[in-house]
Amino acid sequence: MHNAVTSSARAVRRRDQCQVVELRRYALHPGQRDTLIDLFDREFVETQEAVGMSVLGQFRDLDDPDSFVWMRGFACMETRKDALESFYGGPVWRQHARTANATMISSDNVLLLRPLSPLEHDPSRRAGLGSTEGARGLLAVTILPLAQGTAAPGLFRELIEPALRDAGLRVFATYATEHSENTFPALPVREGENFFIWMSLFEDEADHARSARALERSSVWRAASETLAAHLAGDEEILRLHPTARSALHA
Repeated sequence: MHNAVTSSARAVRRRDQCQVVELRRYALHPGQRDTLIDLFDREFVETQEAVGMSVLGQFRDLDDPDSFVWMRGFACMETRKDALESFYGGPVWRQHARTANATMISSDNVLLLRPLSPLEHDPSRRAGLGSTEGARGLLAVTILPLAQGTAAPGLFRELIEPALRDAGLRVFATYATEHSENTFPALPVREGENFFIWMSLFEDEADHARSARALERSSVWRAASETLAAHLAGDEEILRLHPTARSALHA
């Protein structure tokens, strides 16, 4: 298992700029994912970053062939408003919106997050325009729906992280729900819910499966899970994501 981040000064600057992050999950019409990914990787990466966003990574959901998942970051909620207005009111989106929207059933499954331990975004890790060879790695995103009033940082530090460490899993980014008012209501986000998210990066599906088995065998994790259950508002969800050819986040 490898950490995807670098120690470059550019990556650190990008990390500091992403104080608000969207985790976006699109439900697509059957067979349309590659169409959207080709369009996205070609037209929607540099053009979003040019108006003040950071496109952190884009992925195929390995467990749902009709799901496209991606993440983008902003310096703050006001910056988010300005950047989204610039992009969605600009010429690139006007030119390609009809094609992009035609691939989608829904684009409203969006979590607005604040970083607790953020990933470092390094655009230099992104393959060049026109690249088609798939990037390496598997990003596992664990989404915990928390009961209202549960403090995510303490829960992770005192309960979850020690259990993961006991099983040999390394977490490279953690997030909690950002409860600020959505400053760009034309793009809905899920509201009235409370989430904690952690992310780990693996070499491939086999590497992830080995880590999952180690977690199942861990008595520390089983004990932590029993305690954790009292703090959850529903079942955990684990996304197994494979980076697209031009995702900046990969193994």
